[in-house]
Amino acid sequence: MAIDEELGKSASLPPYPEMIMEAIEALKQKDGSDKSSISEYIESKYKEISDDHEDILEANLTSMKENGELLFVNNSYLKAGADAPVKRGRGRPPKPKDPSAPAPVPAPAAPAGSSRGRGRPRKDPSAPAAAKKAKTSAGPTGSGRPRGRPRKDKTDAVQNGVEV
Repeated sequence: MAIDEELGKSASLPPYPEMIMEAIEALKQKDGSDKSSISEYIESKYKEISDDHEDILEANLTSMKENGELLFVNNSYLKAGADAPVKRGRGRPPKPKDPSAPAPVPAPAAPAGSSRGRGRPRKDPSAPAAAKKAKTSAGPTGSGRPRGRPRKDKTDAVQNGVEV
């Protein structure tokens, strides 16, 4: 990896992904190995590692996790394999597909010349005109009062001898 060489990696050291896999195998922890135990193992085995070992280890663990080489469960790293727990995605799982169910039939396509435009369709000029409703003075409620707030009277405007 060119990144490891730029960071001052010695020629005698194996690549970090190999060192990480070796550390996880050697530690043989049932629930996986955490970052600090992997780091301690690499530091004890390889004495000539660089000063920025923690940063390089973090970057390699993250990339291996994203590539699917390692699984990250409960702050521990596990080798990905058949016996590893299945990582479940976020959100609601999709419905299982029934193999016996027939495939959905697609809706018939509209003819090429009669595609509908956007928005509300225009009125048909050949359609008969609708009968107009007669206006009632009482309104829809039938109470006999006009709608809305009543107008202010001149007598109400004078309060306590002071005009408002």
